[in-house]
Amino acid sequence: MSLSASKLAPAMLVLVGAVGLSGCATKSYVRDQIAPVSQRVDTLEARLQETDGTAKAALAEAQANGQRIDQINGRVDGVEQRLQAQEMQPKRPRH
Repeated sequence: MSLSASKLAPAMLVLVGAVGLSGCATKSYVRDQIAPVSQRVDTLEARLQETDGTAKAALAEAQANGQRIDQINGRVDGVEQRLQAQEMQPKRPRH
């Protein structure tokens, strides 16, 4: 049983076409599939940058507040020392 080339050619053409079309995605299909993911990534990147900016601003404010607290502590220590020095001095009678 031999098949002639004229009978085999259409079957081969269908087979090659099916394999060729089923394995490849077009550029537009890939773009359509990736577009929503890309948009989500862009949105998340923007939110991350905003959060990063907020965190950096909070850190700077906390550091500035820490410096102010250190300054106030130094002043309070000075006042306490003067108060202790006055308490150690003998009291003068009031007339």
